[in-house]
Amino acid sequence: MILQIIADGLIVGSTIALGAIGLTMTYSLLRFANFAHGEFIAWGAYLALTFLGFFIALGGGGAMAPLGPFSFGWQLLAALVAGAIATAILALVLDWLLFDRLSAQGSAIVLTIASFGAALALRNFLQFVYGTLPAYYTRELQIAIHIVPRDVGGGLRATPDQLFVLALALVLVVGLHLFLQRTTAGRAMRAVAHNPALARVTGIDVASVVRWTWILGAILAAVAGTFAGLVGQLRPQIGFDLLLPLFAAAILGGIGSVPGAVIGGLIVGLAESAAVPLIGAEYRAAAAFGVLIAILLVRPQGLFAERAK
Repeated sequence: MILQIIADGLIVGSTIALGAIGLTMTYSLLRFANFAHGEFIAWGAYLALTFLGFFIALGGGGAMAPLGPFSFGWQLLAALVAGAIATAILALVLDWLLFDRLSAQGSAIVLTIASFGAALALRNFLQFVYGTLPAYYTRELQIAIHIVPRDVGGGLRATPDQLFVLALALVLVVGLHLFLQRTTAGRAMRAVAHNPALARVTGIDVASVVRWTWILGAILAAVAGTFAGLVGQLRPQIGFDLLLPLFAAAILGGIGSVPGAVIGGLIVGLAESAAVPLIGAEYRAAAAFGVLIAILLVRPQGLFAERAK
């Protein structure tokens, strides 16, 4: 039982962590809480669904042939990439139409309120385009496989799709860490997050850094949305449902800290997973925020305060 709770929490937490990274990066560089980030998750998931239908039709319109033990084929992997790119374009367009114009003349509270309005508009437009009924990437049923026998810690079972989600999330987090630490663009992003004025004086193109921030955040949001739809179902409210856990993870890890967002996401996921057998699935969000409040009472600045902004 304990091992199963931990495994389920890590799977949920990996999705939350990917979304929280983009949220905390936006705050670190642009200095406002972006409520529209949850809708990037939803739009990324549904855009991947649209591209999935296109790639299936391109292959002859037949059923999607699964890859090995997974419930999906190459079409979903291609749709994931295409959906992530389309979501990045959506984020850049929204920045060009709204945030970039407001940042030159508005305060952080103005940008935050504008992001809330943008979130409402994006969510309602998503419902208008795709409807309100649940959707699925695949109808293939998977049987969870035993990874750890039942007599060891209550046993551990997981589906191949869940293991894929966990593994790819780990790869993306490691890849992002290397990007931020080893590349010129990544170092420029960290410099702007630390001191935008000084970064501009030293010749860093702040506008380009902002664009990279939107692109990376939107790509990770699209992947998070696709992961959530793959192991569950797609609903237009998927981004809104994940928004509060995303903020909890970002605050818990320390606003502005990418490692903190990852750790915070995993903690929130574990708290939600543990809440299901203990107090009921309907109180999952409350349990996650209970952990958040308890930790912040001990360390109000978050777990990675030295990197937070």
